[in-house]
Parts: sequence; C-alpha cells; structure tokens
Amino acid sequence: MTVGELREASVRRHPVRRFVAGRAGLWAAFSIVHAALVWLNLEGPGYPLGDVTAVYRTWAENAAAGYVRMGIDVPWVYPILAFAPMAASLAFGSEWFGQTWLGLVVLLDAIAFSVLLGDRRLSRTRRTAAWWWVGFLALLGPIALGRIDAITVPLALTALLWAAGRPRVAAVLLTVAAWIKVWPAALVASLVVSSRSRRDVITVAVALTAGILGVSLIAGSGVNAVGFIAEQAGRGLQIEAPLAVAWLWQMVGGSEAVRIVYDRDILTFQIEGPGADAAAALTTPVMAAGVLVVLVLGVRAVRRGATLAGLLAPLALSFVVVLMLANKVGSPQFVTWLAAPVVLGLVLGPRRFAVPAVLAATIAGFTHIIYPYWYGWLLVANPAFVLLLTMKSALLVVLLGWSIHAVWRAGRIRRRPTVRAGDGTAHDRVRIDGTPDE
Repeated sequence: MTVGELREASVRRHPVRRFVAGRAGLWAAFSIVHAALVWLNLEGPGYPLGDVTAVYRTWAENAAAGYVRMGIDVPWVYPILAFAPMAASLAFGSEWFGQTWLGLVVLLDAIAFSVLLGDRRLSRTRRTAAWWWVGFLALLGPIALGRIDAITVPLALTALLWAAGRPRVAAVLLTVAAWIKVWPAALVASLVVSSRSRRDVITVAVALTAGILGVSLIAGSGVNAVGFIAEQAGRGLQIEAPLAVAWLWQMVGGSEAVRIVYDRDILTFQIEGPGADAAAALTTPVMAAGVLVVLVLGVRAVRRGATLAGLLAPLALSFVVVLMLANKVGSPQFVTWLAAPVVLGLVLGPRRFAVPAVLAATIAGFTHIIYPYWYGWLLVANPAFVLLLTMKSALLVVLLGWSIHAVWRAGRIRRRPTVRAGDGTAHDRVRIDGTPDE
C-alpha cells in the first residue's frame, strides 16, 4: 500500500478528518470565511467597503441618471468593462449597493471554487489548493472582497484551471478580466507563451478586445476607451508602493522634507518629497523591463521543452509579482492577484509550490494588519507599520526570485507531464517536473 493510500485509509477511519478532507468541509469553510468577510466589510472598523459604497456607487448612479459615463464621456482610471459589475450592483437599488456588490463577488468566488474542486473524485492536490485559497482569503481580510480586483480574481483562477483543456475559454475569461482590471493581461501573456494553442489564445484575445473597443466607440467613448493608460501613468507614488518605503523611512527618521498628501483626483495617499515624482515616473520603464525579462525567460523555457503544466504557474506568478513590485500604486487589494497562479501551482504540485504558497499567505496576513483597521498608523509613518510594509515588500522580492528560478528550471526539464483535458484542467496528480505527486 502506498503512502497516499495509507493516508486516505486513515482519513476514512476518522469522521472529523473525513469531513475536513471532503467537499462538505471545504464548502463549510468557504461559507464561514466569506460570511465573516462580508460582515467585516459591512460592519468592521476602518471603512473597508469605502471604495465600493462611496466611489463605485457614485459612478454607477451618475451613469444611471444620464449625467456622466466613466470611460465613455470622460477618461477613467479603469478599463471600460469595470463598469459592468458596478452597474449590476444597482440591481436592488442604491441603498443595497454594497450588499449586492458583496453578493456578486461571493457568487463569482463560489463558481471558481466549484471549478477548483471539480466534479470528479476530490484529489489531494485540489483539496490542498482549496484549503489554501480559503485560508488566504481569511488572512487577507475584507479587502479580498471590497475592490474591483475581487471581480477579476475568480475569473483569472477559473481561466488558469481550464487553460490546458479549454484554452479558448481561458482566453475569453482572461481578456474580459483584463478589461475590468489590467493585471490579468499578464496571465494572457503567460498562456500565450506556455500553451501549444497560443494562436487560438491570441486570436480570441485580439478579437474580443476589438469587439470591446468597437462597442465602446459606438457608445461614443473616443479615446476615452483607453484613457485608463494615461490616468495610471499620471499617478504619483502611493504610500503602499514598495518603492515608497525609502521615503517612509525618511519620515521615521524625522525628515521634514517628506510628507504624505491626499490626491483628491485619484483618491489616494501619496508621497511628496525629493525624488518621489522621479521614482514614480521610473516605475513604468522598470515594470516594462521586468515584464520583458520574464517574457524572455518564458520563451527560453518553452524552446527547451517546458510544458504548459510545468511552466504556466511559475511564469504567471513571475509576471504578477513584477507588476506588484514595479508599481507606483501598490494598493492592498493587489495581493489578491497572487491567488490565481498559486492555486494553479498547488493543484499541479503542492510540495513544489509550498514555498510561494507560504510566502503569499504571509504577505496577505501582513496586508491585513496594515489595512483596513490600523491604516492610520501607516499614514503617520509609525515605525512598526513602516517595518511591516518593508517586510511585505521584501517577501515579494523573495517570491519573485523563487518564481523566476522556477521558470528557469522549467526550461531544463525535458520530460513531458501528461495532461488530462477531459475537465479542462491539467492532470491533478502531475507535478511540475512531470513525476507523480504523492
């Protein structure tokens, strides 16, 4: 009897273990965590749902009243499809906007969770990935549901799980997600590099993008349809950005030349001080260079025999972490982006992806401490909270190093792991190096 069979036999003999290891236990944990996050968003301290109820609702109400349509009549900080979930959250009236928003996010998470669990016998790898995602959401706190990013994460997660057997469907989901919040475009790039169906992926992504832009132009958007590019480029250095820690430590040291200001146009707290604007401007070329380096490493890996099962998860993680580190914004909700590639990695090989799983969970916990409950301490550059932000940034650097090493290593592996396309996901028991996972 193998180690795996012995473990399964032990689980069957203990009712509690059987419950925890089964679908019922996972769905119970999913429900409890989401109920807690919904409550924290509605009743918890720190106004965690503020962007949704104060900003998103105003945008949706203005459009419903015929006053102004964001991304159509005026430039907008988000891609045009971000308006869809905001408009949908008016379905039960303005007074229920926050609750409707949260219900929509929970529904999308539930769909992604059901895809993760699958409709066949629940494997250990999927069980591990599912428990990790539930724990990750709990550690991250209310911000996991209370921003536009929460709409894109379940779409991205589902797309990556379906990438092996349904690449065109995955391309649709990722392209739609990228037109809600830009970051899933990195996952489209990962899929193009990793998949043998890259031509189909590119065709779907380009055609769908053209359709979205065409509808926007018909609606009268003009160049406002891509106005989010200029809006993001004009932002200053936000205090949560990894680069901002250098200026925050100057404030800790008593520098009067550095201060934190509130930008009423972008609605964020930003750094004002010597070199801060130059650093903010530098983030864009640094991000482009980082993305190019990861892209080259991914292409190298494919040319040296890397497969979709071995390359997609670490490559996607590399792209995502580059976007987080070389970012002038660094908002706490960006941590949600880590979930999709880490979950895929755990499905394909829990032991191989244990390090990034622990790092991402720790980053989520640090983020929850900073936001939303004690965010005020960061606004006054409290040394303990500046240290916490510094540690979070350092862990992101470590995570980037791990993922790039994994991409490089994927290019040294010649063996081709089998892929089961029946349910549209990579084989549950395939490790990144192509050997069975016990």
